Amino acid sequence: MYLAAQDPTLADFGKDPWWLVLIKILFAFVFGLLATLLGVWFERRVVGFMQVRPGPNQVGPFGLLQTLADGLKMAFKEDILPKAADKVVYFFAPVISVVCAVTALSVIPFGPMVSIFGHRTPLQVTDVSVAVLVLLACSSLAVYGIVLGGWASGSTYPLLGGLRSTAQMISYEVAMGLSIVAVFMTAGTMSTSGIVAKQGDATQLTVLGTEIPAPGWYAILLLPSFIIFFIAIVGETNRAPFDLPEAESELVAGFMTEYSSLKFALFMLSEYVAMVSMSAVTVTLFLGGWRAPWPITIWEGANSGWWPMLWFFGKVIMLVFVFVWLRGTLPRLRYDQFMRLGWKVLLPINLVWILVLAGLRSIEDWESRDRLLVTAIGAGVLLLATLLWPSRKKAPKPTVQEQVNSRPHGSYPLPPMDLQVPPSPRTKRVVAEREPANVAAGSDSREV
Repeated sequence: MYLAAQDPTLADFGKDPWWLVLIKILFAFVFGLLATLLGVWFERRVVGFMQVRPGPNQVGPFGLLQTLADGLKMAFKEDILPKAADKVVYFFAPVISVVCAVTALSVIPFGPMVSIFGHRTPLQVTDVSVAVLVLLACSSLAVYGIVLGGWASGSTYPLLGGLRSTAQMISYEVAMGLSIVAVFMTAGTMSTSGIVAKQGDATQLTVLGTEIPAPGWYAILLLPSFIIFFIAIVGETNRAPFDLPEAESELVAGFMTEYSSLKFALFMLSEYVAMVSMSAVTVTLFLGGWRAPWPITIWEGANSGWWPMLWFFGKVIMLVFVFVWLRGTLPRLRYDQFMRLGWKVLLPINLVWILVLAGLRSIEDWESRDRLLVTAIGAGVLLLATLLWPSRKKAPKPTVQEQVNSRPHGSYPLPPMDLQVPPSPRTKRVVAEREPANVAAGSDSREV
């Protein structure tokens, strides 16, 4: 039975019977696990295609059961517990990472109001007036799984990897949180269902007295926030090119070095669950949620019944493909480059963009002529500030002789610049010139 397209409100939640709530919770959990299993297979197949190789294609049709086979293989591997590990924390650290990633799906709207066994209910587990803060809390708590996993292992390398990962996730948590502020300001609500409903209304732009309908997706209206948010979630989920916790050449797989068997599988699972969850959050906040894209909206029933779930899954798969695409394309960044990008580039741009957006929101009630004049003046000032901003010129590099002259007294001796190595002053050698020896042996004497 299909109902007319209707956006759920906060009043529609909390009225479901207990068995329907269990069905929704089970659906969200199964979606997270299946999306993870298929996501691993999808990533290996796509990266194989990019690298001109087949990828997994032996276990099951098209290799679909390869991930399941890998999971069973991990389950039967020996579970090694380090001698110096904190057993309780060592066990619960990977569980924390998985639970936080799956919990984020509880406030994600998968579709509009539908009828399930005669009960009219939204396709969403639950929603609150501050649902986006719940998403941020789940993302922040995932840091504990990583830092506790590195600390509880009782080894130096996992501890260093956990500290690096924690600094990475906290740094990009700030940029991610600020990029969502623009969504709050535009939508006027923190409810995920309310944000999706706001994106369903076309934005009317007035140009020279003529109203022109514009897309309602915040990925277009708030493009700087969308770009910063997506870069931040790539760093938040420790995905390439920001997969610094797993820099094998530096940290021996990072915070999960001492983990094996199912515990290692849980850490790997949490990464892919977080990737799917963050893709779903991006779809909800910036890509219209479960609403169909423009060409499909010509059909009146595109946003009715169970069809919106198909559009939602399609958008999530598209974003997961972008995650995989980045991994197969970009090299890993150095740690200092990564932190510089988060604190010195994304954060200032985010703050300036929020100020600009707040200024535009404050003059919405003005006359169109006054708004155009103020906007033009502000754009001109911003352009002049960008062009006239003093650039930091690098100091001229001193010559080799100047570097030698500036060395303090008592420094280590320098090798000669002409590559002629003098004899060591500590070794005394008597170098005698060897002359040919002449031995007289009668008339047939000769030089030997």
